[in-house]
Amino acid sequence: MSQKLPLLVEPEQLQHHLGDPDLLVVDLSQMSVHTEIHIPGAVHLDYGSIVGGHRNTGGLLPDEGVLSGVLSNVGLKAEHHVVAYDDEGGGKAARLLWTLEILGHGRYSLLNGGLHAWAGEGFPLERAPTPIEPSAYHAALDRDSEAIADADYILAHLDDPSVALLDARSPGEFDGSKKFAARGGHIPGAVNMEWTEAMDQKRNLRLKEPSASRSRLEKLGIRAEQTVVAYCQTHHRSAHTWFWLKWLGYRAKGYPGSWSDWGNRPELPVEG
Repeated sequence: MSQKLPLLVEPEQLQHHLGDPDLLVVDLSQMSVHTEIHIPGAVHLDYGSIVGGHRNTGGLLPDEGVLSGVLSNVGLKAEHHVVAYDDEGGGKAARLLWTLEILGHGRYSLLNGGLHAWAGEGFPLERAPTPIEPSAYHAALDRDSEAIADADYILAHLDDPSVALLDARSPGEFDGSKKFAARGGHIPGAVNMEWTEAMDQKRNLRLKEPSASRSRLEKLGIRAEQTVVAYCQTHHRSAHTWFWLKWLGYRAKGYPGSWSDWGNRPELPVEG
């Protein structure tokens, strides 16, 4: 690749690099959408294959063997720069990028606006499946990565003013009127901003401009010097929030399992 792609890449920037041997474009749209339209050369990855779970807890990291197989099947190599996109505004794509961050694979970008921006603005599309040459990718999870937070970390920092909790669920989930775990409500001290608020509906679901985004965070009481832990129900929606925070320059962490973990553990405190 003649030049490094930015963390957030625009469709016209990506178009110039299609076909580069060290670029892997990964489509996490629904399979039914991918078979009809996708970016030329994009390989399809099923979102369910990059998340694990047990009992009532979803959105966990799969084990290394599973991830190694899944990523090898789409042909990922250590030297690849991954550009991920989906058809929902970036939640599934961001979860892949968060996973790559945990794996120490730092060469990645999110396509701003995803398929909405690419297709809606007339960039080339194809229907034929992309031939895939499987690789031998070795996934090694860094459980101590700065991008990950678990319940123990959050519990230890509930009264720490240097750590903020950002709940990316709907207001109803946040206040407990909608319950998708044994208990409703939110983690004590968390503030709520539904994940779609970061998207500009008038610009094909691109991320809102940095100034507007930072202003929104300031109104929530989140300061630039804080570490921000993003969570939702399973760390799907909040993966998008994590990426948004990272793009804005915040120290961001994601909570795999999120409320499906916290809300189902009776020993953990709840508000709402």
